[in-house]
Amino acid sequence: MLTHFARMLFVLLLLVGVPLLSYATMRANHLRQVPRLSLYLSAVLSQWLLAGLGLVVALWTTRGLLATLFHPLPLRVTLLWGGALTLISLGGLGLGLVLEQRGWWPVESELVYLLIPETRREKFWSVLLLAPTAAFCEEFLYRGYLLSVLGQWFHSLSWSWGASSVAFGLAHVYQGWSGMLRAAALGALLAYPVVRFGSLYPSMLAHGLVDALALAWLGPSFLRPNSQGPIS
Repeated sequence: MLTHFARMLFVLLLLVGVPLLSYATMRANHLRQVPRLSLYLSAVLSQWLLAGLGLVVALWTTRGLLATLFHPLPLRVTLLWGGALTLISLGGLGLGLVLEQRGWWPVESELVYLLIPETRREKFWSVLLLAPTAAFCEEFLYRGYLLSVLGQWFHSLSWSWGASSVAFGLAHVYQGWSGMLRAAALGALLAYPVVRFGSLYPSMLAHGLVDALALAWLGPSFLRPNSQGPIS
């Protein structure tokens, strides 16, 4: 009974609590004056705190889940699927940025521009800290824990796949409509190898590479904070 309540409470946190916190972040005007590296550190700490709580809940309430999600795959399989997902994701991101520049896709939110690294130091820390943190924490939380638990509740792979992807999109509400749609699509794509192999490693690899390249290359190249972004 207690374990079931804890599992429900944590799922509710991912489905409702995280989007609400993300929305509050979007509305927090004081973040506009916070140094970029401090924003990175805050994001890293909050994600590890949430993932740590998720690991505790998973160990307590769902026996064998972590062993399943983190069981090793052949290196060739991990690299092949991780590389393929990375290429597909980068292609989608690039297309979205081109469409956005032409006015055919929702524009990025102000906070997205605030997070884009400008200096070499900011790029270094975003790639070293932000990308691997998101790769581990978000994949475990959404493609690992949430997808598995919703699958048990819904008794439907399609519903759990769709619901976990929507939840992942809502968690990025601070990025505006563009970011939410992008995150939901990316979440649906990254769920495929988890469903097929039962392991998170290909998705974690792809997620880390996509975020690293987006922060170090795509973002600075296509979204210049001091040019045509929404920041005045």
